[in-house]
Amino acid sequence: MVDTKLIHDPKGGMPRLLEIMRALRDPETGCPWDIEQDFASIAPYTIEEAYEVADAIERKEYDELRGELGDLLFQSVFHAQMASELRLFDFNDVADTMSDKMVARHPHVFGDQSNAKSAQQQSADWEVIKAAERAGKTQGGTLDGVAVGLPALLRAKKLQSRAARVGFDWPSTDQVLDKIVEEAAELVEAREELTQAEVEEEFGDLMFVMVNLGRHLGIESETSLRAANAKFTRRFESVEAALAKLGKTPEQSNLEEMDALWDAAKVEEKAPKD
Repeated sequence: MVDTKLIHDPKGGMPRLLEIMRALRDPETGCPWDIEQDFASIAPYTIEEAYEVADAIERKEYDELRGELGDLLFQSVFHAQMASELRLFDFNDVADTMSDKMVARHPHVFGDQSNAKSAQQQSADWEVIKAAERAGKTQGGTLDGVAVGLPALLRAKKLQSRAARVGFDWPSTDQVLDKIVEEAAELVEAREELTQAEVEEEFGDLMFVMVNLGRHLGIESETSLRAANAKFTRRFESVEAALAKLGKTPEQSNLEEMDALWDAAKVEEKAPKD
């Protein structure tokens, strides 16, 4: 029986959201679309909502962030409801599992260990604890548990970090830079002599090493590329705006003119602001 009073309570909080989800999935009175969904069909929406949270944070749109966090929370509620229907677990189990994990991974806060540690030491301790957890799950391989569904740049870094923990890593950025030169040369050779599939493979190798360089430099490749995307967007929009003042669109311009406007946008962007 659906708790209609709770569903319409504007201050119902988490119980209200769980009840709404239960009502949406009710096989007799629920929403046909929600009823038809399963874990696999909802997973892409979960990933999309996580990116929208990151986007709101990057743009510092904190009013939007509240809504985006709600959308992401709803994804967890949706998955938990489907799991409950299959008698696998429910939302409280999800919350308890997360709470247990956080308590276990922070003995310097919730246990008897001292919290007089640097952030770097605490990160190292975190990795040791996670390694022990993986061992308990019979994930014996160094790379076991690195999710296949992660964004490729993030997964590349995680794979490299795991391998580095057991000593499989270049000791300095100089060697990584040398490897980039080597992979770039192989890509050029592949472009001239090999198949498209082999070119794609060499391109992937080069990107993988670029992520490794970022890791050695303390740079998050995903974050860095997102910033580069934003910069490109800003500057290209400046080019379009400048063309519009001339009564043109990009299609009515040419590369030479747009390059000049691009350079002007770069100078304007880097100029000191009063």
